[in-house]
Amino acid sequence: MGRIHVLSDQVANQIAAGEVVERPASVVKELLENSLDAGATRIRVEIEAGGRKLIRIVDNGHGMGRDDALLAFERHATSKLRSSDDLLSIATLGFRGEALPSIASVARVTLETRATEDAVGTMLEIAGGNLLRVEDAGLPSGTTIAVRDLFFNTPARRKFLRSEQTELGHVAALVTHYALAHPGKHFELHSATQALLVAPAVANSGERLFQIFGRETFEHLIPVAAELDFSRAGLPEPPPWRRAEDYEPAEPGFIRLTGFVSKPELQKLNRNSIYVFANGRLIRDRLILHAFTEAYRNIIPPTSFPVVLLFLEMPPQEVDVNVHPAKTEVRFRQGSFVHDFVRDSVRTALMNARPAASFFAALNSVPTAASSLMVDVSPLPGIDHPVFTPNGDMQGLVAESESAVEPGDIASFDLRSPVVPQSPGRLSFEGAGMSIGYDEPTSQSIEASFGSIDEPQPTLNSLASLKPLGQLRDSFILATNEEGLWIVDQHVAHERVLFEKILRERKVEQVQRQRLLMPVLIELLPEQMVIFAAIAEELERNGFEAEPFGPRTLAVKATPVGLEGRELERMLEEVLAVTEREQQVENEEARRTRIAASIACHAAIKVNMPLEPAKIDWLLSELGKTEHPTSCPHGRPIALRYSLKDIQRAFQRI
Repeated sequence: MGRIHVLSDQVANQIAAGEVVERPASVVKELLENSLDAGATRIRVEIEAGGRKLIRIVDNGHGMGRDDALLAFERHATSKLRSSDDLLSIATLGFRGEALPSIASVARVTLETRATEDAVGTMLEIAGGNLLRVEDAGLPSGTTIAVRDLFFNTPARRKFLRSEQTELGHVAALVTHYALAHPGKHFELHSATQALLVAPAVANSGERLFQIFGRETFEHLIPVAAELDFSRAGLPEPPPWRRAEDYEPAEPGFIRLTGFVSKPELQKLNRNSIYVFANGRLIRDRLILHAFTEAYRNIIPPTSFPVVLLFLEMPPQEVDVNVHPAKTEVRFRQGSFVHDFVRDSVRTALMNARPAASFFAALNSVPTAASSLMVDVSPLPGIDHPVFTPNGDMQGLVAESESAVEPGDIASFDLRSPVVPQSPGRLSFEGAGMSIGYDEPTSQSIEASFGSIDEPQPTLNSLASLKPLGQLRDSFILATNEEGLWIVDQHVAHERVLFEKILRERKVEQVQRQRLLMPVLIELLPEQMVIFAAIAEELERNGFEAEPFGPRTLAVKATPVGLEGRELERMLEEVLAVTEREQQVENEEARRTRIAASIACHAAIKVNMPLEPAKIDWLLSELGKTEHPTSCPHGRPIALRYSLKDIQRAFQRI
């Protein structure tokens, strides 16, 4: 007998289940995507014991006949592909034909379905991959599938599941974000004890976001809408010898980006709050994550991450979703084009918005590690019916447990004792409301996509109208206008002004420099001399004139205007203090902005420095002219607004 043999279908399906079914949320994802592909407009998800005991999904899609219901549990059986050419333009969420047989091989599955044109439906039961029963049944149009006792025949996999609340949290996050991606459909999520999500169909993504999370979360986000013709990307065409006689170049189509990104004051310590959908599919892509990092560079600290909910739409042939069995990883055909489009669109939205940070919001804007776009799966103390309905009171949108987060968990969800007055660790959006970011809509398409808010909110566009009152401890400028009282950090404000000035002059090669009467000699370590050799050209373009003066000495003969003395030495020490790994992954633009930020920081006005009134007027005027006066290049806030309404409320005038 030979050594090689063919695995049985049951073993093959269990191996596939290891790739497709990681946890109960994976089952919900596959079944939810099948319901969406079936054209369902109402989807109800029921969960018991975090998905271990029961996962039931009910939809009103087109359903299946008896033969299709039986065939659906065969491996690689699908209605969405006919030939290998279809793999080049996949327009559905599911297509591999592995989900149902993989799930059925590790659980007890009951399927009830009826096609719209059939008079009778079909009910079948499968346990561990074995068909137990199939019979006709009187059923409504659509499909109901129940998955019980997940991993009952693979106890090793069941042992690695997290707590019930953690698994329920993953399911809640998944259903919530698919509800956000499909605002025109009705979604419900129910656990054994409460309704976690009830979201009727609405007109657009903005209304859905407002519906689920309320106005306060909505006002912490900035809408993004952009569109670009793919013809600018220079799409490749087949060579002449592979073109048919009737060949005509395909229409390149468009790439569209809609969604929301957070204001700089809302920051996270990890990437768990970044959600991207490509053609309606929730994806994880390093290319897109890097685009967000670049868009927020010099706006938030490099160790913090934004909250992002964005939807990418492009021709199906431009994105390959057949990369991973779980279908969460994709590959873009024009990767660099998509990266630059996302980066520039988000960056432009941030620049146009210029959101004004509220004084109260800044006090509570400590970066957290949990996700913010997630419904809470823990019942609120003192609330009898924690049902999330449109325009409901959404106190505490995020469950951020104080206990340690297990590796791989998005957030930890722990039931709390009813005597606790408030669910601990929740992200509370308190204080005055803030602007969506636009004084005037940039286009009708943005207003059509996201709707509009009731009243315009102040932004940093009003900085030019500030009237300075004086300085606080010679460090903070107090100013006022019709919107309220403003507090401006004079150091970071001047830092932002200098940073953009340096980049602007560096771009046109008109950097102003000052020659030193005597060269400044700076002692460096051997590794710092190596780094200096790598960045010497960039330093010269920023106004430096320096050269080695011995094996470990640097002679500086000229510097940018305003940089001198001890600050010059600190600045050079800072730009040369990078690790070898950081130097390898740092691109030219990142190096340019890092050096410019360091020069601006050390040349800027310091704290505890008294300023003449004319100097204060000049600083506020120049700050108002910058592209992004929200934060300094290192991510610290520049100006905080104590609004007139807050003042009136504090004095009990309103």
